Amino acid sequence: MTSRQQHSFPRQYARTRRFTLGAPRSFTVAPDGSRVVFLRAPSGTDPVNRLYVLDLDGERPRERLAADPKALLGGGEEHLSAQERTRRERGRETAGGVVGYATDAAVELAAFALSGRLYAAELRTGAVRRLPASGPVIDPRPSPDGRLVAYVARGALRVVSVRAGAEEACGADGVHGAIGAEEARGGGAVDRVLAEPEGEHVTYGLAEHAAAESMGRPRGFWWSPESDRLLVARVDDGAVRRWWISDPAHPDREPVPVAYPAAGTDNADVRLFLVGVAGGERTEVVWDRGRYPYLARVHWSAAGAPLLLVQARDQRTQRYLAVDPGTGATRTVHVEEDGRWLELIPGAPAWAPGGRLVRVAEEDGARVVVVDDRPLTGRDLHIRNVLDVGDGDVLVSASAGEGADDPEIGQIHVYRVSGSGVERISEGPGVHGAVRGGPVTVLVSAVPDGPGARVRVLRDGKQVAAVASYAEVPVLSPRVALTVSGPPRVPCAVLLPRAYEEGDGPLPVLMDPYGGPHGQRVVAAHDPHLTSQWFADQGFAVVVADGRGTPGRSPAWEKAIAGRPALVLDDQVAALEGLAGRFPLDLGRVAIRGWSYGGWLAALAVLRRPDVFHAAVVGAPVTDQRLYDTHYTERYLGGLPQDVPEVYRANSLVWDDGLVEAREPARPMMIIHGLADDNVVAAHTLRLSSALLAAGRPHEVLPLTGVTHMTPQEQVAENLLLLQVDFLKRSLGLP
Repeated sequence: MTSRQQHSFPRQYARTRRFTLGAPRSFTVAPDGSRVVFLRAPSGTDPVNRLYVLDLDGERPRERLAADPKALLGGGEEHLSAQERTRRERGRETAGGVVGYATDAAVELAAFALSGRLYAAELRTGAVRRLPASGPVIDPRPSPDGRLVAYVARGALRVVSVRAGAEEACGADGVHGAIGAEEARGGGAVDRVLAEPEGEHVTYGLAEHAAAESMGRPRGFWWSPESDRLLVARVDDGAVRRWWISDPAHPDREPVPVAYPAAGTDNADVRLFLVGVAGGERTEVVWDRGRYPYLARVHWSAAGAPLLLVQARDQRTQRYLAVDPGTGATRTVHVEEDGRWLELIPGAPAWAPGGRLVRVAEEDGARVVVVDDRPLTGRDLHIRNVLDVGDGDVLVSASAGEGADDPEIGQIHVYRVSGSGVERISEGPGVHGAVRGGPVTVLVSAVPDGPGARVRVLRDGKQVAAVASYAEVPVLSPRVALTVSGPPRVPCAVLLPRAYEEGDGPLPVLMDPYGGPHGQRVVAAHDPHLTSQWFADQGFAVVVADGRGTPGRSPAWEKAIAGRPALVLDDQVAALEGLAGRFPLDLGRVAIRGWSYGGWLAALAVLRRPDVFHAAVVGAPVTDQRLYDTHYTERYLGGLPQDVPEVYRANSLVWDDGLVEAREPARPMMIIHGLADDNVVAAHTLRLSSALLAAGRPHEVLPLTGVTHMTPQEQVAENLLLLQVDFLKRSLGLP
């Protein structure tokens, strides 16, 4: 292989896991502002994350290594349990090493799992110890006082004393320290079970499939502020339909059963218990689980009683419930209703100091921050995330709302919201996020004119430090124009070949959307457009269009697809036609590519609008809506398939009698699917291929052996890009 090939964009893109390796992430700030904890791999091609601490209480900031997984494992390979692999798949985690951690309230202790073992890192001293826990360990979390660590192993919630492993203390580099056994015995506690499953289908402390995949709730247990109890989710998936994920490349291996709650079928039964650390105490939290089966959010802080957000199955009604920790009884704090669906917002609800309820609501056509029933923001902001709730203010991220004077296409900013007004914290075009602790805010900014993300540490609004990124610099930079197009004013990104000059003539078009909920692609940042630019450099004008249904504009924009997701195709066509007069687009040669929701959209395009689209790359598509999960599918299609079968049929590509709709002329498709995918299972692609074959429609199927919904394998990710370009050029008649 030549040096040029080794440094091509597809190889670099694959080797760096989409340029995420080496970038700092997962920040936690101590409440006194003395330190910042974060994860980062040592280089842009090393997939193993380390745990770092940035000390801020000295004369100058000092960064130090807190835990090195390679040293702790003695250079050995990391081994993951099946449950841990599933958790990482749900979280779209492609790295290794320390991929997640949790801290005590003072941010003096961090706990993490490594190869199924439990470790605790003392963030002040730098000592790391392996705790004597029963494995394989999942999701360890220290108590707020830092004395205990709760975790899940084999479906049971367990707890262990931090001092129980003191005799095994070592430094971040894996070298053992001098803490003795006598001090360890002083800690007193041993590894104990707090809640043990009663059968093979029951787990304690883990999120069920629908919560982890579609609700944004990856957790299943929460500590009390006093460290004496936990709220623990009990999940019984015995009624959930079993699917079987097999590996056709290894017929000697048994298929893996997956409890998959497909649309219209039974969900897991989720209950919640208050469990005492001392043992014996176990109180069920009571609410109308028949009417509100979805446990969507749990918040427990010193500012108030445990707070739950529970949803009806149709997601048109939800209740905010305060829990009595003594009896498990709940009282309704607030009720919300919507004729389409209620959106779940990260970070909300929460209690502000003094027991004021902080939530995000839809009022006057906008998504706003509400504290004690008082809206603190208006139509100029579209709230995306509650980042932190302080004493007197709320830190949020937001994009420009429908009432904004400047639409700021693709920008997301950080704002400090209080009763006295709204203050923007971030500056300049970009996609900004933040983490706050006391007087210190870590501001993470991805900007359009440079790669990666800039991480600045602010104290009382002034920069006191920066966190370096070791991510590789891409071999190309995007040439992107952000604009709006069509009567719906669809946000678009248009990318031309970097060598293109005015007068070179029209270019074949490649539409490159995701196009659906929770998948904004038109952003004012550098790296999200890299792959689109690489495709453009192969001789295409690439168009990324965020039509109705995508986030970032208004509730009405997002919910326009209620019961009619296929509306997104109309917006792709409108965007394309509106751009044709302003950019060199050859509308006689238009292809489309997409993955997951975008894969469904790509196939939909060539089947229903072959007059516009001439070829499609269809990645991991949801072809039959009945085969995707309950919480997601029923939300957007407006009900269960047995209640609204006509809606499911209209928005599916295939049905029991073959293709739902396929207009002439037939257009070529390349359909790609990972055979180990347990999110969008390979049956989607197999059913589509069968229906296309029966209808005499040209298509190619590329099965990816051992690949899930993600494609982290370097060779697979690289060659997928090359094969797509080859297919697109062949299909459009390009040299």
